[in-house]
Amino acid sequence: MARKKTLAQHAPRWLLYAVLVFLALLFLLPIYVMLANSIKPLDEIRAGDLMALPVAPTVEPWRQAWSLAQIGVQPTGLAPYFLNSLLMVVPAVLISAVIGAFNGYILTQFRMRGAQTIFALLLFSMFIPFQIVLIPMARTLGLMGLAGTVAGLVFVHTIYGIGFTTLFFRNYYSAFPGELVRSARMDGAGFFRLFFRLLLPNSAPIMVVAVIWQFTNIWNDFLFGASFSDYKSFPITVALNNLVNSSTGVKEYNVHFAGAFIAALPTLIVYVLSGKYFVRGLMAGSVKG
Repeated sequence: MARKKTLAQHAPRWLLYAVLVFLALLFLLPIYVMLANSIKPLDEIRAGDLMALPVAPTVEPWRQAWSLAQIGVQPTGLAPYFLNSLLMVVPAVLISAVIGAFNGYILTQFRMRGAQTIFALLLFSMFIPFQIVLIPMARTLGLMGLAGTVAGLVFVHTIYGIGFTTLFFRNYYSAFPGELVRSARMDGAGFFRLFFRLLLPNSAPIMVVAVIWQFTNIWNDFLFGASFSDYKSFPITVALNNLVNSSTGVKEYNVHFAGAFIAALPTLIVYVLSGKYFVRGLMAGSVKG
């Protein structure tokens, strides 16, 4: 019996390409609006056509959004807060990814009583709403002396990300060839050597997934940043909100567009450079054998 032809087989190839180009332009439209209006003088934006190309482009809005100038004790631009986000994201991503890899290794390569219960509790932590942990986490940070610091935000995001990274690595390691593990044990590989010399070096696909997932979630977080930091340790999302809301009188929309693009740039770069590996990493441990 002949197979039924799919819609893709019936449609001309140029039509498929046209649809794909249209969808790509649709998704790129917000980026165009942000970029185009971030280099416009304010008078052009007031004209009301956000889709128009700038007539007299200028980088002044970007300079103002990034400015290091200060009003009192608080900077007016995003530069110091961009650094705060980097100091928060990099260690939080690395620590949570390594802990997740270690958890996945233990849960899959060693038989231990209560392993499934522990894994279920870690999965349950992924579904706990952020708002529920605000008060106990604030209390914990206060007792640890980390309230209002970048280190406190690193701690919060590391703890909240362990459930996700454990899930990623546990599923990946459950599909890891058992013959390699048994061979390494027969050759005398111990607990740590087996992890650091065999499993972790072969975890690049799922490590990319964990890093992209954690980087995006942590960089874009607003609630934890607004709740557990002060004016010296604000991440860039909180600083961007303050930049938009601090305008008095005339709203400098071009500066706001520039600031929004600056805040979104790191995650955009991460996805452009490594986004194609994200799906590959997710699929790497989906089929056992």
